[in-house]
Amino acid sequence: MRYLTYTLLALLVLIQYPLWWGQGGWFKVRNYEQQLADRQVEIRQKEIRNAALLAEINDPRASAAAIEERARFDLGMIKPGEIFIRSPRRTPQR
Repeated sequence: MRYLTYTLLALLVLIQYPLWWGQGGWFKVRNYEQQLADRQVEIRQKEIRNAALLAEINDPRASAAAIEERARFDLGMIKPGEIFIRSPRRTPQR
């Protein structure tokens, strides 16, 4: 009777192992669910960013203003008749 008990207990452990630690086990499923939740947050943030970029592209007035702003600050361009004054950056004194 003792051997039967140990045999059944060993079989129970062997059956439980794949349920907890196997390929589709509980721990892996939980890990995959967390990864899925993280990816959904990333996707939502990128959807919001894409919507803002699409709105900027589709609005011609905002698009022209954005192009002008980028040309002024990134490329240093000025309009005809404007005077450009550059002030040197001060380095912090120690």
